[in-house]
Amino acid sequence: MLSAFVNAFRTPDLRRKLLFVLGIIVVFRLGSVMPAPGVDVANVRDCVDQAAAATGENGVFNLINAFSGGALLQLTVFALGIMPYITASIILQLLTVVIPRLETLKKEGQSGQAKITQYTRYLTLGLAVLQSTGIVALARSGGLIQGCTQPLLYRPDSTFSTILLVVIMTAGTAVVMWLGELITDRGVGNGMSLLIFTQIVATFPGTMWLIGQQQGWVTFSIVVVIGLAIMAAVIFIEQSQRRIPVQYARRMVGRRMFGGSSTYIPLKVNQAGVIPVIFASSLLYLPALATQFNPSAPYTGFIERYLVQGDHPVYMATYFAMIVFFTYFYVAITFNPEEVADNMKKYGGFIPGIRAGKPTEEYLAYVLSRITAPGALYLGIVALIPLIALALVGANQNFPFGGASILIIVGVALDTVKQIESQLQQRNYEGFLR
Repeated sequence: MLSAFVNAFRTPDLRRKLLFVLGIIVVFRLGSVMPAPGVDVANVRDCVDQAAAATGENGVFNLINAFSGGALLQLTVFALGIMPYITASIILQLLTVVIPRLETLKKEGQSGQAKITQYTRYLTLGLAVLQSTGIVALARSGGLIQGCTQPLLYRPDSTFSTILLVVIMTAGTAVVMWLGELITDRGVGNGMSLLIFTQIVATFPGTMWLIGQQQGWVTFSIVVVIGLAIMAAVIFIEQSQRRIPVQYARRMVGRRMFGGSSTYIPLKVNQAGVIPVIFASSLLYLPALATQFNPSAPYTGFIERYLVQGDHPVYMATYFAMIVFFTYFYVAITFNPEEVADNMKKYGGFIPGIRAGKPTEEYLAYVLSRITAPGALYLGIVALIPLIALALVGANQNFPFGGASILIIVGVALDTVKQIESQLQQRNYEGFLR
C-alpha cells in the first residue's frame, strides 16, 4: 500500500490530484473546528470534556458526532458534516425500489443518474435544515450534551441567533457536499467517503491519548493490539467474496463471432456495507428521543432501563438482531437475482451446471442467502465491539476500533488504494510491444 502512494507521488498528474485532495481535506478540517457565531466556545469545550470523561450512551448523536469528527457537539460551521448527504443517499436508494420514476431514471444510465444526484442534493439540504434546527433547539434547551448545565449559546432566547445558526449549519452542509464532489471530479477516490474517513480518523489521536491518561498505558497497549487484530479481521472479511462462474456462449453477429468468454459474479460476504449499522443505530435512538419529549410517559422507565444504556444485554441483543435484519433487507433490495438472471439469459450467459432462466434465479437467491448469513453475523459482532468495551472499560467513546467507524475506515482505505493502483497501472502499462 505504501509503495502505491510513493509511486503515485512520482507521477506528476497523480501527484497533483493527491495534493488537491489534501488541500480540500485541510479546508474541511478548518471548517470542522471553526465555531458558529453565537456559540459560547468556553462552555462548549467544558461540557464536551465532561461528557468525554463520563460514560456515554450509544445513540445516533454519538454516531453523527463520530462522523463529524467531534464537530457536532462543538457546534462548528461544519457541525452536521456529511451525515445529511449519507441519509439522503440511503433514502433515494430505497425509494428507487418503490417509486417507478426513480427506477426508470436509474436504468437510463448517466443522464438518469445525474437527475438522481440532483434530487439527492435537494434532499440533503432539506434534511440539513431539519437536523440543524433540532440540534440548535437541543443546544438552547441544554439537552444536546448530557449532564451539561452551562449555556452553550450566548443568546439562547434570540430568534435571530437561532435562525442564523440554522442557516450557517445548512450552508456548511452544502459546502461539505461541494467539497466532496470536487474530490470525486478532480481528485482520487470517492469524495464523500474520503471526507467521512477524514473526520473519523481525526478523532483517533485524542481518543487514544485519553485512553492512556484515564486507563493507563498498559491498557493503551492492549487496546492498540486488539485494534490491530480487529482491523486485520475486518480487512479479511471485507475482501472475501464468493465468485460464481459465468460462461457466455458463442454467437454469430453478421460475419463476426462474439462470446465464448468466461467471467464470474462476485458476491461479497459483506454485501450491505455499513448501512445496516447506521439504520439500527438510528432506529434504536428513537425510543430514547421519545422519552426526552415526554418524560412522564408510562413507557419511559422501561426505555431508560433497557434501551438507552449501551452496556445492557437487552440493548445489545436488540441492536444485534436489528443489524442482522437490516443486512438481509438491504441486500434483498440492492441485489435482484431475477434481474441478474434475465440479463445473463439475454446476452447468452449461463452458470455451468445450472439452466438459464428461473433455475439460475433460484440458484443466485440460494447462494446470496447463504453468504449473507455470515456477513450479517460479522456486522453484528463488529458493531457490538464498542458496547462490549463500554461494559468492560467503562466508556464506549474510549474504544475507537469498532462499530461503523472501523468499517468505514477499512472500506474507504481499501477502495482508495485500489483506485490509485488502477490509475498507476493505466499510466505505467507498456503493452506487448516496447
